[in-house]
Amino acid sequence: MAINKQLLTLSDEIFLNIEKRQQPMHVAGLQLFKYPQDAGPQYMADQVAELQLLTRPKGQFAKRITKHFSKAFWIEDNEFDLEHHFRRHALPTPGRIRELLAFVSAEHSNLMDKQRPLWEFHLIEGLPDNQFAIYSKLHHAMTDGMSAMRMMINALSPDPDLRHMPPLWANATKTPATNISDGLLLSQYENLKSVMATAGKQVGSLPKVYSETLALLRNTDSEFGFGGAPKSILNQKITGSRRYAAQSYSLDHLKLLGKKLNCTLNDIVLATCSGALRHYLISQNALPSQPLKAAVPVSLRADESVGGNQVGLMIVNLATHIPDPLQRFDVITRSISKAKQHFSSLSAEEAQNLTALMLFPTLLNFLTGMAPNKQAFNVIISNVPGPREPLYWNGAQMTGLYPVSIVLDQMALNITITSYNGSLEFGLTACRRSIPSMQRMLEFIDTAIMELETISGISEHAIVKTLGSESLCF
Repeated sequence: MAINKQLLTLSDEIFLNIEKRQQPMHVAGLQLFKYPQDAGPQYMADQVAELQLLTRPKGQFAKRITKHFSKAFWIEDNEFDLEHHFRRHALPTPGRIRELLAFVSAEHSNLMDKQRPLWEFHLIEGLPDNQFAIYSKLHHAMTDGMSAMRMMINALSPDPDLRHMPPLWANATKTPATNISDGLLLSQYENLKSVMATAGKQVGSLPKVYSETLALLRNTDSEFGFGGAPKSILNQKITGSRRYAAQSYSLDHLKLLGKKLNCTLNDIVLATCSGALRHYLISQNALPSQPLKAAVPVSLRADESVGGNQVGLMIVNLATHIPDPLQRFDVITRSISKAKQHFSSLSAEEAQNLTALMLFPTLLNFLTGMAPNKQAFNVIISNVPGPREPLYWNGAQMTGLYPVSIVLDQMALNITITSYNGSLEFGLTACRRSIPSMQRMLEFIDTAIMELETISGISEHAIVKTLGSESLCF
């Protein structure tokens, strides 16, 4: 009997191979829900009973990885067992947000079994204020963070009355695949033809990539440049232990800041992160004299049904060495503008190849353990647009949507932001040991926003969303 195989792309295989105990390579999302008003004492038991019946996952959720002649493939998992992927938990007493974030930090530290499909779905009870949570994680070889977030959103509905909704693993979007059937010459020929077509695009992009790389290397001024990111406490070896913190701000308020300062929401996000990082590093007596550089992922996805990784990177100067908030803001926005100009002139293949060149020193460290003398960036900052209207899962309204991302050797902090229903949700993931007191970054985000409010002339402060008396940190 022929076995259908789906060849991993080069980037997907890299994410698989660079995983190690101290460097799990999965992305995740934390969703908070309010029980429906009409929920009885059996509501959660009924949801769990329905979920346990859905033992036939769809799409990539049904596939595991195998290797053949040193190449990695996705194949159907004929021994799939839902108990290894769907788990129900109750938080320890007193069940505060503190316990939830401790749970997420611990689970995000754990590797997944590569002999099984690379995803998990955790249903978490015992939260205050009539709430529960879902923590879902997917391996980066399976999907990038932007696509993972969309999968989680697609499993929800704007209809509060809809029930019996399929969960993440039973609601997978169709993923076109490169299939290879054992013993079928035609399928092998079609695969070779596909590979050659892709290779042709990649080779055709090289002249433009070469010229753009030279331009970036020549441009090493303080506003924008390819290299020269300073060493900092953010850039050291990591352990397998994670700490996670999150917070929400009024989206309308931050958009108003952008309007007052004549910039985009992304500009406000990066300026906020810059100010927070500056204050945090000062608190640790560890602020470099040179500005930090941020890698900002940009989606290259033309078709939302396509899986895998389709992301490029822009490098932005965060100007963390400048004390004055207005001067710092001006440098950041000019840097973003220059980065966009370079990026907009590239095709998707050219952008991917240029990103690979920028990542080469970091990738060399992953593969050899030798930290490069120079690095292209210090921190990854992602901004993933989310849904604007409230969404529901089996009648329960989602009240928070927080990204939980990856930290890497020499890249011990990741800041990912998403928007949802009038809020901008910050998710901070870090190595617990490498980044001391990381949760104080939430205080400094607040401080950075107040600095932007001051230079914009806005008197009121952004509304911080809390859960009861707790913000999302511990």
